[in-house]
Amino acid sequence: MKFAILTMFNGLDSTYSLVNVVAEQIRMMLEDDMKPIMLVTEHCPLDSRQGIFLDERIEWRQVVNQVDGKQIHWRDYTQATGTVHDTFFKEADVIADDIVEKLEDVDACIMHDIHYQGWHLIHNVAVRKAQKRLPDLRFIAFTHSAPVNRPPKTEWPLSARFTPMPNTTYVYPTQSGIPALAKQYNVPEGNCRAVNNSLDILSFMSDEVKAVANEMDILSPDILVVYPGRLTTGKKFEKVAALSGAIKKNCEKSVKVIFCDFPSADIKPEKYKSLIRSVGLSSGLEQKDIFFTSDIEEYKHGFPRKAVLELFSLSNLFICPSFSESFGLTVLEAASKGNFLVLNERVPALEEVGKNLHAYFMRWDARNFGFNSHEKYHPSEKAYLKEHAEIVTNMVRGNPVIHAKTMARQRYSPQWIWYNQLKPMLSS
Repeated sequence: MKFAILTMFNGLDSTYSLVNVVAEQIRMMLEDDMKPIMLVTEHCPLDSRQGIFLDERIEWRQVVNQVDGKQIHWRDYTQATGTVHDTFFKEADVIADDIVEKLEDVDACIMHDIHYQGWHLIHNVAVRKAQKRLPDLRFIAFTHSAPVNRPPKTEWPLSARFTPMPNTTYVYPTQSGIPALAKQYNVPEGNCRAVNNSLDILSFMSDEVKAVANEMDILSPDILVVYPGRLTTGKKFEKVAALSGAIKKNCEKSVKVIFCDFPSADIKPEKYKSLIRSVGLSSGLEQKDIFFTSDIEEYKHGFPRKAVLELFSLSNLFICPSFSESFGLTVLEAASKGNFLVLNERVPALEEVGKNLHAYFMRWDARNFGFNSHEKYHPSEKAYLKEHAEIVTNMVRGNPVIHAKTMARQRYSPQWIWYNQLKPMLSS
């Protein structure tokens, strides 16, 4: 199937917010192995393309914007009654003929503000003329501003801004605007859909974080755990895997764990990583839920601290069961990025810092001043993890700041918007 995006852009400056929305939709299609067709005016300077618009998989088709050798100057017709300029219909016919040629091999076409904006009235009418000659072509008409009140009286062609077009679904960024959208275009609410704007948070991340994202889905999990440290048994990586597994197994949450590790002389890295994975899998995680940044060749000796902080901005749960800490700087780093903290209460430094940060405490083996403590769980460690997994999950879910952070990453990601809202309309 072929899909097109009709914008009638005169330029691709990213300071125009709609350009960013379209760029996001283009990226969604490309990441799903679709090759979009982009329709802009013939005066749009393609040599000024930047970012995703440079992708060679995009097919550019420029729509005519002149008649008899003279450029068509758009006029803003926001009123519902009155007259249009003398050459309006001649210009609309020329544009319509070109749109038919540009869309005749397309299955579905997304339009942005073509039916809404007054200065696009000429394109609005041209598309309607083209649609009559392309009856099988499905249109998805986005409106990006607040719908206007439907006037009591309208006159053609100014009424095009308030008239439904056959085989067209009308779209607004939020569900709350659907009733007003339906009234503007005089269509049933069932012919309207909400497609939220997305936040492509990964586009603002470093190459290091993007490299991790290429290896593991870090946007969609309900619980994302990041644990940095030297790959030594004293850091108790396997306890992080165990609690994470208990959360997934007992709380019906999707969980991913990223270990930002660097080698230690205490134990062979592959031997310890094998143990950590084994504990994670036996506790409820799957192989795909665990990732070590050292598995990326470039970062086998360590992952940049700045990139760790970026990962903390995506994660929502920090677990530190470390056997010994003199302070625990990673706790502060995780807290500064809005993570729920679960710390080893038996380590004095973690207890001190954790109390200041209102952390949640659990008991693991620890080194204290002058002695070591060893925990015994009744009836079992498995039962202990289950109990605290449920408490932690409820506290994470009930924290409004962490909930908002998680939803922004998860629910409003381009992937979620594409697979749950936009793609189903294109494919139906």
